[in-house]
This record gives sequence, C-alpha cells and structure tokens, in this order.
Amino acid sequence: MKHRIVVLGAGYAGAFAAGSLARRLSPADTEITVVNAVPDFVERMRLHQLAAGQDLSCRKLADVFADTGVRLRLARVTGVDPERGTVALAGEAGDGDLPYDTLLYTLGSSVAHHGVPGVAEYAFDVTGRSSALRLRERLAGLGAGSTVLVVGEGLTGIETATELAESRPDLSVALAARGEPGAWLSPKARLHLRRAFDRLGVTVHEHTAVEAVEPARAIVSHGTPLPADVTVWAAGFTVDPIAAASGLEVAGTGQIVVDRTMRSVSHPDVYAAGDCAYAIGENGRPLPMSCASAGITNMQATAAIVARLTGGKVPSVGLRHYGNHLSLGRRDAIFQMVDGDVRPKSWYLGGRSAARLKSGVLKGAGAGIAHPTFGMPTRRRRLATVPDGTAAETVS
Repeated sequence: MKHRIVVLGAGYAGAFAAGSLARRLSPADTEITVVNAVPDFVERMRLHQLAAGQDLSCRKLADVFADTGVRLRLARVTGVDPERGTVALAGEAGDGDLPYDTLLYTLGSSVAHHGVPGVAEYAFDVTGRSSALRLRERLAGLGAGSTVLVVGEGLTGIETATELAESRPDLSVALAARGEPGAWLSPKARLHLRRAFDRLGVTVHEHTAVEAVEPARAIVSHGTPLPADVTVWAAGFTVDPIAAASGLEVAGTGQIVVDRTMRSVSHPDVYAAGDCAYAIGENGRPLPMSCASAGITNMQATAAIVARLTGGKVPSVGLRHYGNHLSLGRRDAIFQMVDGDVRPKSWYLGGRSAARLKSGVLKGAGAGIAHPTFGMPTRRRRLATVPDGTAAETVS
C-alpha cells in the first residue's frame, strides 16, 4: 500500500498544501486525497465583493486538481479518529470512513456568534460562499435609503462596510466597532481610513458593543437601538468543534495545538495549518486567523511532512507577519507594514497604488490555486522507506 496523505479542506491552506505535496512527493509510493464539502474553490478574501453584487470567477476543484495526481473527495467531515487513523465522512456518495497515514487538518473557520442573541437567526456574514450569496440576494431586494449595519472593526468588517458603501451608494451603511476601527494601523493610516469612511459615507459607531440583533435593528449598550434593515456580522471567527471532539489536544479556542513544524503535540501523524492551527509565531504570540497565517503555516506543514517522509531535515519557515492589507472599495486600499512584535511601522501605502497591489495579491493567490503543481519536477522525492520495508532512493 502507498502512504496515504489526507488533506481536510481545500481553502487557501489546504489547496496550496495539496499541490505542494503532489509537486514534491513521488506518486509511486504516496497517495494524496483532498476532502472538501463543496466542489468549488472559495476565494474567501473576495467574498465581500461577491456579497456587494460583483461577479467573481469560480474555479472547480476537479479542474484545479486535474492531472496532478491529487484525488478529490467531495464530502463533509463529521469526525476524526486519530487513534484508528480514520476520518468520518458524509456525502452524496454515502457515509464512511477514510483511512490515512498522515493527516493535514485545514478545515478553516466560520463566523463566531459570541453567544449574542439574534445573530444566528437574523444576521448575515461573508465567511462562506453560500452565506455571501445569501447576503447578496438580501441586499438586492433593498430599496434606496435602507440601512445596513456591519458589526466588527477588523479587516473583514472594514472591507465589507466600504465595499457595500461603494457598490450601493443608495444605501445607508454603518459600522459598529467595540473599539476604534483600524486601531492596529499607524496614525497616518488611521487618518487615511477615516477619510475613506467619510468619502464613502460610512457612519462609524466607535466603542459600541452590539448586545442583540433583531429583524430590523441591533441593540447596543444600555438598550439603545441602531436601525438595521440588514445586519452583517463580522465580529470574529471560530473553528469547528470536530478537532476537540476527536481527542486531539486543542487550545481554548478549539484550534489544534501544534509544535513549530505544525505537527499536533498529541498525535504525531496529524498536522494542522490555517485558521484551525494554534501556532506560536516568532514573536511568541499565537498567529491570528488570516490568509497570511494560512500561507506560512501550510508551507511549514508541507515542508515538515515531505522532510519526515523522505528522511530529510525539517526546514524552518519564518512564522511572522510583515504587514496587513485591506481593501477600501475597488479604488482604495491600505498596506500597513509591521515590525516583529506586529506593531505598525510609520510607513504605509494607500490609495490607488495600494488597491493595485492588493489586486495583484489576490490574482497571485488565485493563479497559485489554479496551477497547484506549477513547475512540477520530472522526478520527485521518494519515501525514505517504501511500504515493503526496503530503503527507497531519495531524489531532490
């Protein structure tokens, strides 16, 4: 039997990781399977654009992994049994268990309701394609002067509020923030952000905690109502409880606790990357849930898997962020560089130049997904020990 590598999830972390593994490991003694609940690759960084009514190209995962040697299994993950080395699946092809020798867990995250009453029943979000399309349909039915309240002062909240305000200037768009929107930015970048809000007509409610969501309004501190024909919840992310229920060691957030190489500290055959990995960065702090974290953690995980399977030395990928980028509609953006402690540097890039740079980042990520094994070598690395127990040639 070949060494079975199973990748759970085909988001930014999982899709890149599967392509990297296929590019670097020989199919003679490895078998790579990707499990994903939906047939399309979801560009999560652009879902606020989809919700705002813009048409985005959609890549079929079957096309992405065609001719790569990667097997695609369309199914929903319902459980993991790390003791038996199996994943429980439910899908159109029926329920069943998928065995693995090495598991890479990249199931990502979803919107966090934080127990706020009414969020699950009445609020919308942009953390998945289906939820973004649901919001898009609701917004299309709104008439001029209708109110939209975006809750959350992070990247998702800011990008969503500005995108909606630019795409639908006939709507009244507001942002509710527990603190100051863009508090992590440098003073000049924060000024740029405030000017963008003013230019786009976004009303900002700072230091405003939403305590409940109702059909046509949100209730904030002391019972004060804010009008909201539509409430968009962008107040954070959470992970699926599958990892915690499986017996894997998890943090209080439910994320899988991993070592420096993205390997589970409790089960050495399991690796995690992306939002579901509780990884400590170079600054000694947990990496935030973000696309940037998905990039560096999947690179570290795949490098470690390849090295350990082929008898090589595990390389160290730098686990640090160099900056934040956020869109402010289609013609404006902010790129904020940070230091090793994730403190903003005084320099930032804003305006159309930053918007073009952000567009290039998104296009680059999309191109990488569309060609997961680009530049695949003609000879890939064999396992250090093949299934019959004999030594195999290791090829760089």
